[in-house]
Amino acid sequence: MNPIVEFCISNLGMGGYEALQKLEEDPDLDIIEYGCLDHCDLCAESLYALVNGEVVTGKTPDDLVKNIYQYIEDNPMF
Repeated sequence: MNPIVEFCISNLGMGGYEALQKLEEDPDLDIIEYGCLDHCDLCAESLYALVNGEVVTGKTPDDLVKNIYQYIEDNPMF
């Protein structure tokens, strides 16, 4: 089972789309886009994604990608 990375479509419009594109190149991740993830306050403040249900943030798209991979490394599924 691959880690699941979920993006809010509103956050993608704020710069997260670049991070999504980079992560989609990784066949070991399952990427899902939603209309809203109900984290509107966080969405307005920074880039973020849910990784296996947990919030991961970043100041830039590259920072978000780095933090997502770090989260996955620090929290293996098995």
